[in-house]
Amino acid sequence: MTSPADRGEVISGGYGAMRVLLTAWGSRGDMEPLAALALRLRELGAEVRVCAPPDEEFGALFGRVGVAVTPLGPSTRSIAAGLKAPAPDAAFRLAAELVAARFETLATAAEGCDVILATGLMPAGARSVAEKLGIGYVLATFHIFGLPSRHFAPAARPGKQSPEDETDNRVLWRQDAERVNALYLEPLNQGRAKLGLPPLDDVRDHVLTSQPWLAADPFLAPWKDLTDLDVVQTGAWILPDDRPLPAELHAFLDAGEPPVYVGFGSMAMRASSDLGQVVLEACRAHGRRVILSRGWADLAPATSWATSSSWVT
Repeated sequence: MTSPADRGEVISGGYGAMRVLLTAWGSRGDMEPLAALALRLRELGAEVRVCAPPDEEFGALFGRVGVAVTPLGPSTRSIAAGLKAPAPDAAFRLAAELVAARFETLATAAEGCDVILATGLMPAGARSVAEKLGIGYVLATFHIFGLPSRHFAPAARPGKQSPEDETDNRVLWRQDAERVNALYLEPLNQGRAKLGLPPLDDVRDHVLTSQPWLAADPFLAPWKDLTDLDVVQTGAWILPDDRPLPAELHAFLDAGEPPVYVGFGSMAMRASSDLGQVVLEACRAHGRRVILSRGWADLAPATSWATSSSWVT
């Protein structure tokens, strides 16, 4: 495992103070590693700027590491709240909105920077801004499953789906590239034209580059021979958290056997209206105490939860 002291040195080690723009649009799973990287970069003497969704909790997260957030695109939580019954073209409208937001926001935020590091939902536009400014660009990912591979198929993506009987992973990844182009190519080339840059014909490979960074532990997330790209594995970016737990939670933990923790983070989980109650009943059926995290799904049991066997936070 890469030690905390090593994180960030690929960017700043040996080159003196640098100005780095970190950007992502996504959920907590995209933002917290960036906050960890921002903290380490600042410790190494770099100037760090961040462009991220305007969600209040993300502002607070980066505030913990002393970095202000320049708003980028719509609130992620507002988009997640609308996933229960999205309009048929919602994904295409969001893609175009995010590309336009990157051209507008990053071009200003990256002025004077040495490099842009982008992650999160297909950050189309970030590399074009870096190209126009003549600065470096890095694509970071936290797993390998968005990288082309002969060993596994691509994840689901909006657009024209592959035939159900297609099993050749190479073919499936080519069709994935077509879906990415359908979502992002037109708005990306429109933005590039405004900057005086030539058009592209392959968004996904342009965004990923031939050498993306994998910010994941090498023992838990090995990648050798699993993807076609020349990945640089940095180790996981983990933000230290020494904030005290609420006194009531300490009392709950001390009152019995170690509980099970259940949460779905920033997933809205709109398919189940009583998921919180289901979780509680399942844990109790196994004789386990439980801490239930509400998260963006707003999990809450229908019955009283203030018991010795459950805690909702």
